[in-house]
Amino acid sequence: METGRERDDQLWHKTKTRAGFKSHLIIYLVVNMGLWAVWFLTDSDKIKNTLWPAWLALGWGTALAYQYFNAWHKDRFNDALKEQQHI
Repeated sequence: METGRERDDQLWHKTKTRAGFKSHLIIYLVVNMGLWAVWFLTDSDKIKNTLWPAWLALGWGTALAYQYFNAWHKDRFNDALKEQQHI
């Protein structure tokens, strides 16, 4: 059985993880809007050239999705496993 202090530490860690994800998401959106704006304003032949900002958004978005999973869903699975072990 966990103590109140251990539970507080877990909640503090979860809160820091979620806050980190939110700030990372805002940075991702702002930077990607800037990259798409640069591409739109500087690329003279948009039909024939590749969408280079899409590759950056896809790679970074994959890492962001992993961070989202860890911030919101990982602890639920661990809690469920802990409950099953105590039964």
